[in-house]
Amino acid sequence: MDLEPLPEIILALAEQRSLGAVLKAIIEAVARQPGVALARLWLRDTDAACPFCARGDGSNQVALHLRASAGDSISDTAPWTRTDGTFHRIPISPSNLKISHIAATGGSLLIQRLDQDSRWVRHPEWVAAEGLVSFTGHPLVFRGEVLGVLAVFRRTAADDDCFGWLRTMANAAAIAIANARAFEENEKLRRELEQERDYLREEVEETGSFGDILGKSPALQRVLHQVQLVAATDANVLVLGESGTGKELIARAIHNRSPRARKPLVKVNCGSIPRELFESEFFGHVRGSFTGAVRDRLGRFQLADGGTLFLDEVGEIPLELQAKLLRVLQEGEFERVGDEVTRRVNVRVVAATNRDLKKEIAEGRFRLDLYYRLGVFPIDVPPLRERPEDIPDLVAHFVRQAALRFHVPQPAVPKRELERAQAYEWPGNVRELQNVVERAIIVSHGGKLAMELPDGKLITSPQRVIPEGEVISEAEWREREKANVLLALRQTNYRISGKGGAAEVLGVNAATLTSRIKVLGIKPREARQSGQ
Repeated sequence: MDLEPLPEIILALAEQRSLGAVLKAIIEAVARQPGVALARLWLRDTDAACPFCARGDGSNQVALHLRASAGDSISDTAPWTRTDGTFHRIPISPSNLKISHIAATGGSLLIQRLDQDSRWVRHPEWVAAEGLVSFTGHPLVFRGEVLGVLAVFRRTAADDDCFGWLRTMANAAAIAIANARAFEENEKLRRELEQERDYLREEVEETGSFGDILGKSPALQRVLHQVQLVAATDANVLVLGESGTGKELIARAIHNRSPRARKPLVKVNCGSIPRELFESEFFGHVRGSFTGAVRDRLGRFQLADGGTLFLDEVGEIPLELQAKLLRVLQEGEFERVGDEVTRRVNVRVVAATNRDLKKEIAEGRFRLDLYYRLGVFPIDVPPLRERPEDIPDLVAHFVRQAALRFHVPQPAVPKRELERAQAYEWPGNVRELQNVVERAIIVSHGGKLAMELPDGKLITSPQRVIPEGEVISEAEWREREKANVLLALRQTNYRISGKGGAAEVLGVNAATLTSRIKVLGIKPREARQSGQ
């Protein structure tokens, strides 16, 4: 062995940061030494962590896995750089297998004459064909733990100098491997923290997306009382209500008043996730688990560990994923996509939907057991039309907020405008109110606020004649309103905005009509069929 380059080799190993680069540097340095025919390095690891064995039955047993190989064969056509051959995986036991014995005992092994050894040599014909003379094997030990085995077959005798050189090399290799693994683990943790930062940055509470929960109406006070009761517990909460009523604010209020307030509140908008990515979004994935999975990714459940997970539009979750979601809620366990490691989390779930989940259950689109698991404590958020006394406070808040954001003078709000706002039904609820106020701020130029609202009810389509003084039910009123909107869409060739559009015919703003169409549940196909 050439002793002179050893310090340079050790220094070169210390400069490597990835495990792959370290293994390559070790095996190439050994293979270059005079008389070396074949150099191989096995690492002690689980089958699941091995690039080759992980493709098999998923066994999580610990064994030696060949991770680096180099040498020149004189009889074999297969390259000796391969690591996936017959001796790729070697069980660890004090047996008559050289490599296994070294790993199990932690001791080195020197065979000076392979052709005269009957205990360790299993394939004497291969030894003869390759002209091999000696064998040296050393355990890779770091802080008392055997990390693997470095083995060398030589075509010359192995003397004491050779044996000592390889022992020094094995010791340096063990340190370099341990350092590389530590660097890779740190890098993995750094990436996970960056992912968590990016996720949670989206969830930073903006200064009042609807402001705080404003209002003093009895309907809202009942909701806030329920929030106060359930927040101190770990019970899952199902927030029900129409679109735009502020269900996310209710979820935030529950989290902020709970013992989990110092932990993250992570939001998942179930309605915006592609069907094929639901499982990855919830549970995360490992690199290579599917096309496009170029790196490991944390799922929302893992990010919310110790905190609260807000599942918005929970009714949009595909039926096939609902069973896996139920398992996490019941047992607190899940696996990432493409991973076999079971992880545990402690997450409180607040779900929200504007769908009728009982109807979804009856029609086979939502699991009954998941409904009961999510809805331990249901909270029904009232629509804005049921709490008109809260509108002045909301308008005042949105005026202040918009004036600051748009850098314009704060306009006065005439009493007449507040009365008009309280008389309007607000099908888009608080979200629509905020939108109307912001638009009015832009056009007011610091003068008096004037909101674009219809002055009266929507026109009615000819249906049952209502006798004077008779009160119709809310359901019938909604059906008449829906039929009226469908009629307007048909008459305007399904155009909502612009000159002659349905919004103009109905006397409402285009954005208001769009919100109303969504609230009434009118689908494009239904609108077309109504005109046939």
